[in-house]
Amino acid sequence: MEIGRAYFPPVGSPDGPVSLLVHEFDEGYLVHAGWPTPEDPTAPPVSPGGTNIVITKSNGDVTTVPNFPPESAIAVYRQWYRPGTA
Repeated sequence: MEIGRAYFPPVGSPDGPVSLLVHEFDEGYLVHAGWPTPEDPTAPPVSPGGTNIVITKSNGDVTTVPNFPPESAIAVYRQWYRPGTA
């Protein structure tokens, strides 16, 4: 969590996330922001896109990945990550 906090706006800041969420998998930790529920769930997002990060368990490398659902973001990480190049 400490590493992840450096990559996102402070939790509870204006227009910032309400939480940071961690999804552990065999090679690392996917960290992504939790955002408040929009008042109008049918409206498009105010700020679409963004990134998540993966922290590699073996060496602490941090890799940015698209803001996809966890399984898709982890698949992208596995395609992109090359040790020592993050």
